Amino acid sequence: MLNLNALPPLKSLRAFEAAARHLNFRLAAEELHVTQGAVAQHIRGLEATLGVLLFQREPRRLVLTEKGRRYHLRVREAFEMIEQATADLVVKKSRVTLSVTPTFAAKWLLPRLPLFAAKHPAIDLRIQASEGLADFYVDGVDMAVRQMKAPAHSKLQATLLLRHEAIAVCSPYIKRKIRVSADLWKQRLLVDSHNLWPQLAQKLGMPGVPASTKTIQFNQTSLAIDAAVAGQGVALVARCFIESDVEQRRLVVVGRQVVNDNTDFYLVAPFSLSVGSDADVVWGWLKEQAGV
Repeated sequence: MLNLNALPPLKSLRAFEAAARHLNFRLAAEELHVTQGAVAQHIRGLEATLGVLLFQREPRRLVLTEKGRRYHLRVREAFEMIEQATADLVVKKSRVTLSVTPTFAAKWLLPRLPLFAAKHPAIDLRIQASEGLADFYVDGVDMAVRQMKAPAHSKLQATLLLRHEAIAVCSPYIKRKIRVSADLWKQRLLVDSHNLWPQLAQKLGMPGVPASTKTIQFNQTSLAIDAAVAGQGVALVARCFIESDVEQRRLVVVGRQVVNDNTDFYLVAPFSLSVGSDADVVWGWLKEQAGV
């Protein structure tokens, strides 16, 4: 049976633990927001209660005795157990994990996250950026945004989030060099993994991209966008990723043609998504931000 009357005062134990960790009464006092004299008094009282010398007071330094060292290990362990027990009782934020591609995260989602945090501070939204398809049950993912054809998986719910409307864009500096459509192919083309340039060429009445056209290949659309902003060429990318760049004149649109590879951005999740749950809140917020 626990005998609370046999325990030293808690304030004395806290002072001892802090002083033993810092080996300095002044630093312990600063941590505990008390005076240095109060810490020293607690230590003297604890030593008197225990009948044991816990510290050797040497010139310019404090040294634990062997008994003090052993006692500190157990006292600190006890405080850590109390801290953990308390943390286990505290209601933690609900966690929702959203899987997206790196480009979707960087160019569409991240600029909007402060709005989510302000509106839903109790939800811990975790972003998992990956090109690979997420396994909802193995990876612990609640929902995902993926560029695909209309999904027909019987075990998933899906909603169209954003249309994939690719347009050609470049920096204002590059745009001054493009006066007619033929000038486009004289610029360096920034090619991402979707490579919609052949489709654009066909829409402009050409059999394909001229062989003389220079290109830079990127494995992620976000890199092609960044290169376009830096004036390295013309990118052909989804309109939803460059809206702010166009609004702020970091990028300008080249021509009026829009191309699509028959894919769009879909928000998908297991049918087990509970109505009114935090995951459902995130689902609704994403649709709201996309204007769906």
